[in-house]
Amino acid sequence: MTTQRKPSSPAPRRNEASRRAILSAAFALVQEVGYAKLSIEGIAARAGVGKQTIYRWWPSKGAVLFDAFLMLSEQPDSGDSALPDTGDLEADLKAVLRATVEELNDPRYDEPMRALNTEITHDPALAALYAERLDGPMRELKKDRLRSAQRAGQLAGDLDLDVAVDLIWGPLLNRWLQRTGALTPGYADSVVETALNGLRPRR
Repeated sequence: MTTQRKPSSPAPRRNEASRRAILSAAFALVQEVGYAKLSIEGIAARAGVGKQTIYRWWPSKGAVLFDAFLMLSEQPDSGDSALPDTGDLEADLKAVLRATVEELNDPRYDEPMRALNTEITHDPALAALYAERLDGPMRELKKDRLRSAQRAGQLAGDLDLDVAVDLIWGPLLNRWLQRTGALTPGYADSVVETALNGLRPRR
């Protein structure tokens, strides 16, 4: 879920301090009690606001948790959010996937991210919001980096970039979600090498 984009708010915010307090409370509580026991009432009590404030701004606790993740990505001084482009596609992709592995293995994020993924699976509205505000923009950044490689002759010109993104980034999320094996930097490197061996232009 690594991103530096600044998302738009889902609804007008009258009090930014209260919004951030609510989102921080949601993120902290889901780590402490788990998603099943996370409640709007608990979030409100931790944030020091009325629960009606939360209900007015978010339709569900899943939506609150999603915005909490987006708040973590708000980095005003981060500058350009594009993926690295050093001219070495393999090295750049390995760096990005290694950073993703580090994030997925961070115990602070494991429970909240698993909860969010579960909620997205069962909540079509939240899934649409996730696609619009996080997955879609991040997918475009990934495709932009692959387009640059196409222009440099490092990838086939007729490559389906959406499929390429799935091939490169999908295995990490699948292994993490299903706990089918260790999520390591070495695995990330292997995914990149295997994908590129099939995606490079035929000589």
